[in-house]
Amino acid sequence: MPSLTKLIPVLLLSLLVGCASTSDPAKWPASEFYNQAQESMLAKDFQTAIKHYEDLEIHHPFSPYTQQAQLEVAYAYYKYDEPDSAIAAANRYIKLYPRAKDVDYAYYLRGLISFERGMSTLDLTLGLDFSKRQPKTSKDAFQHFEELIKRFPDSKYINDAKQRMLDIRNRLAEFELHAANYYLRRGAYLSAAKRAQYALANYPQTPAVPDALIIIIKAYRQLGIKDLADDALKVFKLNYPEHEAINELD
Repeated sequence: MPSLTKLIPVLLLSLLVGCASTSDPAKWPASEFYNQAQESMLAKDFQTAIKHYEDLEIHHPFSPYTQQAQLEVAYAYYKYDEPDSAIAAANRYIKLYPRAKDVDYAYYLRGLISFERGMSTLDLTLGLDFSKRQPKTSKDAFQHFEELIKRFPDSKYINDAKQRMLDIRNRLAEFELHAANYYLRRGAYLSAAKRAQYALANYPQTPAVPDALIIIIKAYRQLGIKDLADDALKVFKLNYPEHEAINELD
């Protein structure tokens, strides 16, 4: 039987070898990649978290941890301010795991990302030249939330999605009003009327409706189309009899 003193160097060597193997990411078990990613997420080091999630998929493509990592990397990209990569990751998860119990989150996340991008776009474009600007990302967000609601009516994200959809409709209507006012100020009365009519047709029951009617009335009067201006005024008076613009329009 070997003496204890002879065993100590052997034990130390084995421990060193073990440490070396675990320090090599290529030899990490799937759980280690996942845990490291989670720690990075908690530390808000999203770039490192993304790397661990993606390395997990590379080294352990069939691990139970990998499916969850493929969803969480979408959120990590979102927090890292890489919206295109985040949406691509969410789309990939939906395609790979259409029946996963948490796939509704991927649908919700797509909407959330597009929603935030859309709000930024609208904030930047309000008051500028609207002739070639369209708030596409806001419309994308609306469609993503709408799909979530249709596919997963019992999802825990439904209430938030519905509230954001209301906000999107209000903001898109406001966008159309700013565009209509832009054209009205510049004497492009037909374009002003068309944008205001678009707001009425596509975003009814939003706060933008009375202002859209006012723009239509003013635009048609400037165009000399009295009958259409009078029709719009009748609708306005019927629905908003206490509006402060009534006296101005009479």
